[in-house]
Amino acid sequence: MKKKVLLGITTTFGSDWREKIKEIKKLKLKEVAFFLTCLNKKEREEFYKLAEETGVKAPFVHLRSDMNVAELDYLIKVFKTKAFNIHTQREEFALEYDLSKYKKQIFVENVLLGFSEKEIKEFGGICLDISHLERDRLSHKKRFKHDIKIIERNFIGCNHISAVADEAEMDERTGKLEYTRHFLKDLSEVDYLEEYPLSYFSDYIAIELENTLEEQLKVRERIIKILKSKS
Repeated sequence: MKKKVLLGITTTFGSDWREKIKEIKKLKLKEVAFFLTCLNKKEREEFYKLAEETGVKAPFVHLRSDMNVAELDYLIKVFKTKAFNIHTQREEFALEYDLSKYKKQIFVENVLLGFSEKEIKEFGGICLDISHLERDRLSHKKRFKHDIKIIERNFIGCNHISAVADEAEMDERTGKLEYTRHFLKDLSEVDYLEEYPLSYFSDYIAIELENTLEEQLKVRERIIKILKSKS
């Protein structure tokens, strides 16, 4: 299958990213996705040092707002990164540096605001987080309909996939009811992907979960099975 379904090294507060990097060697992985959003510059330096020692490649990287061109140069050179994503610049984490050198490789993710077609065209296209899209289908119908129209006429350069529960659950961090979460309890929590067309899936599909990489291998198998059923 041409599409890459990549296990994810997440750095959210419930994710032990150092242990996940150790798992790369244990599982003999050649490629993973990096989600660097919760690491400051010093922490990223440690992350990169440990990751370099594994020899792993990272075709897809979730950028953080304080990253500069030199850091992207490094990721492309050392980890052979092909696609990056950012949050919309209308949210609180706007880019601090001019990354226009790589604008064709940077894709805008759907997070808490609907897509801006003008903004998408300033970069390479869309990073479609399908779990966020499913959340909006369940609880933000207007935003869902808005985004579907924009998705249908723009290039999707990469994807995020997280867990979606059947019923909203209280998020201990936000204190809000949420359908999506970064820890998967049951493989059926990615079955919502069956409802979306193959055209919504890019060549770089990153699993965004706090689960161990060994657990993510089973998730990857489930996702690949779903994708093959659409072919």
